[in-house]
Amino acid sequence: MLFNSLEFAIFFPIVATMYFVLPQRLRTLHLLVSSCVFYMAFIPAYILILALTIVIDYTAGLYLEKATGRARVWLLAVSVIATCLVLFVFKYFFFVVNNVIGFAGLFGWQLSGPSIEIILPIGLSFHTFQSLSYVIEVYRGRQRAELNFVTYATYVMFFPQLVAGPIERPQNLLHQFYERHEFDYVRVTAGLKRMAWGFFKKLVIADRLALYVNDVYANPQNFNGLQLTLATIFFAYQIYCDFSGYSDIAIGSARVLGFKLMENFDKPYHALTISEFWRRWHISLSTWFRDYIYIPLGGSRFGERRHFASLLVTFGISGLWHGANWTYVFWGLLNAIYLIAGSISKDARNRAFGLIGMTEGTWARRLVMWASTFLLTCIGWIFFRANTMADAWYILTHLAIGWDFERISTEQFLLRQMPIAIAGIALLEIVQLLQNRVSISAILARLPLAPRWAVYASAIIATVLFGIFRKTQFIYFQF
Repeated sequence: MLFNSLEFAIFFPIVATMYFVLPQRLRTLHLLVSSCVFYMAFIPAYILILALTIVIDYTAGLYLEKATGRARVWLLAVSVIATCLVLFVFKYFFFVVNNVIGFAGLFGWQLSGPSIEIILPIGLSFHTFQSLSYVIEVYRGRQRAELNFVTYATYVMFFPQLVAGPIERPQNLLHQFYERHEFDYVRVTAGLKRMAWGFFKKLVIADRLALYVNDVYANPQNFNGLQLTLATIFFAYQIYCDFSGYSDIAIGSARVLGFKLMENFDKPYHALTISEFWRRWHISLSTWFRDYIYIPLGGSRFGERRHFASLLVTFGISGLWHGANWTYVFWGLLNAIYLIAGSISKDARNRAFGLIGMTEGTWARRLVMWASTFLLTCIGWIFFRANTMADAWYILTHLAIGWDFERISTEQFLLRQMPIAIAGIALLEIVQLLQNRVSISAILARLPLAPRWAVYASAIIATVLFGIFRKTQFIYFQF
């Protein structure tokens, strides 16, 4: 079930109303059943896959808490391997097979792959990582094993963040299913406003930009450098508004019910360095890789070489997590190279800035750092969005070629859609800049009733008038 669908517009009010009406002892079961209905709206049979991983990790948690010595290590290994095996079969099996066939072809060996077709279950990577975090935290002794199967299953399947996160840790979410959440007007309306902002970002900005981005990236050879550049910048905002819009809806809908999910984005395009960007982008996943892969590999504790190797492995796995395609792997490794190059060149860059009078904290230096960070991020997005490595290379090498302003000035999409898209991006940036200084919610709350509701009505009308209503999936659903 898509958030941006009529079905969800009917589903969510019913679920929320029943949640507050039901007695406390039935509320978690109600959320579990509702989450099953939500997930089965995609492909009903795939609920069995999710059920399998839930049973595996629930059982592993119970035994891990009781086990001692090497038995705990073996239990953890079996649980992790079994859970990851499900992910491998559905997401990476054909990627591996096709690469083996391609490699064999280099030596003249003719191999053929299986003829079956497997559809990737929606959000499989997300709930796999949420399950793994539970098992690992129990193993580390930071989380008690959950005895109630219904509660654990609801933790994995909680519908607001089931498909695309935020990827929650058990310490943050599990205990909330035991808390009593009364209906609170202030909290509920705050959640609804957060959802409305998410819908605006998805429907008005992301889906409108997608109309142009999809056209250009489907056949990049048919477009000139200016069009490729615009499509790449548009995609940077498309993926941000699409994914952060989903997170806003997820966080807002959970808040309506009384649950607090972690923030997943913090104005990432305001970052001044790539490392800062990754502290602001997809925070739940970035911290997951930091805590469960980067730090166990050694992190920055054992010298520069170990640190750089840990970055390459972590970001390489992160790229592969996003999709079974070499474009994603290269995107991940490219970001690791950015971080390594930034670490190596830090002192030299500081000296260069000092020589030209750009001392730390000056607006000129911050502007240069922001622009270079955004440029490098957009270059990375080319590989993330391109269908093939060949397409990505073509786009990258043709960005500065053929800036035909006359052609771009007659392009129908840009004439009709660009003003709305740019206005949406401008509004987004204004809101984010204001958030650095004031609480917009507090300002609205202080307004008299009539103008306050006029603002809310205007936001809803703008979304309805300028939104793209095609039931398009959120980008991260494919991961």
